[in-house]
Amino acid sequence: MLKVIVQLYPVIPAADEDERRRLRPIGRNAARYQETLAGWHDIVRAADDLGVWGVATIEHHFHSEGYEVGPNPGVLNAYWAAITKKVRVGQLGYVMSTQNPIRVAEETAILDHLSRGRCFVGFARGYQSRWTDVLGQHLGGVAALSDGSPADRENRKLFEEQVDLVLRAWTEDSIEHHSRVWQIPYPYETGGREWPMVEWTRALGAPGEIDGQGAIRRVSVVPAPFTRPHPPVFVSSNASLETIEWAARHGFVPTYFSSIGRAGSYGPTYVSTAAAAGREFALGENQAIVRWPRIGGSRKEGLEKLALYDGDIFKHFYGPFLSRIGSQAGVASDATREDTVAPMLASGLFIAGGAADVRDEFVRQWRELPAEYAVLIYHYAQQPKESVIEDLRLFMREVKPALDEVLRRSWSTDRESAADLA
Repeated sequence: MLKVIVQLYPVIPAADEDERRRLRPIGRNAARYQETLAGWHDIVRAADDLGVWGVATIEHHFHSEGYEVGPNPGVLNAYWAAITKKVRVGQLGYVMSTQNPIRVAEETAILDHLSRGRCFVGFARGYQSRWTDVLGQHLGGVAALSDGSPADRENRKLFEEQVDLVLRAWTEDSIEHHSRVWQIPYPYETGGREWPMVEWTRALGAPGEIDGQGAIRRVSVVPAPFTRPHPPVFVSSNASLETIEWAARHGFVPTYFSSIGRAGSYGPTYVSTAAAAGREFALGENQAIVRWPRIGGSRKEGLEKLALYDGDIFKHFYGPFLSRIGSQAGVASDATREDTVAPMLASGLFIAGGAADVRDEFVRQWRELPAEYAVLIYHYAQQPKESVIEDLRLFMREVKPALDEVLRRSWSTDRESAADLA
């Protein structure tokens, strides 16, 4: 069965470009953020009622323009866990080139307890230099594209080290670590000193925390997660095969923010790399595809919704980034919302039309890579609450059953082939 994750990108709404200018910086408009927050919780409750697998948001900072105002996903996740019954809560994801990994391990372990295991954790490398370079400055964590450049290699090295520390903090009773970025304990060479509880820590704490000379040699990160060994882990990826192979070796869920052509080409590599690490998956299993669906009463209405709710952010935000990485030309500064529809569809990320149009396109793409997870992104509250909930209701009723059938057929065939080879 397809697992649907609703990912809300918090956009402070404006009627048009002129109003966004008049209210600058709208990202700091407290009244509009409060309205956005209240409706956001209603969407999460609706997702729970509709049988959605998970709800998520992002970590992004400094969006004065009002796009992606999501600086602290863990706080939101904790509240959502309290107001829902079945849906899982998470984030896609913590940008680890800017984070303290011990704090992330602690926060997500508590979240896992608050939700009693209804939690998943996402990690991302970070590409928005305006904020990653500021928040990650003490780690050397700068924004990077997957281009093999020195900055890319350094970002990846830091990312993998940070995630590894989270995993160890989740799963080991105590940890020690020494690298350019972290000394655990501090100072690493001599161990932590002058700890007044040294005798009680030696007697009551984790074995090995205190050495024979009374120095701290390891630290114990508490609490351990509710889920053992840890919550499910998702890794955001746009263009890097190296990230996919790394995720496969760890059993993480690669989350493809990319066209079906690229995702489809990476899917078999994920399966084969996972198999080499002793993890057996059918094609598409334990993988996720990200899409922005807009469903109307007709194809025309669906395209109108795409222009109205997504045109401005595509023109001002996505377009410049897609242009920078060379995957698509940007959108002209004088383009209307209607002018953005064609490039949005051409990106391969947006799907719009009537329910049958959207269903057929999702089925076409899922036949290429029958992914276990579909991450659906909505630009709420630029797209009003009622519209988001109706879109989601139509997806669960009109689209998901067809994708369930694609998965059933694909995975059954894949496993039968594997059994024959065995």
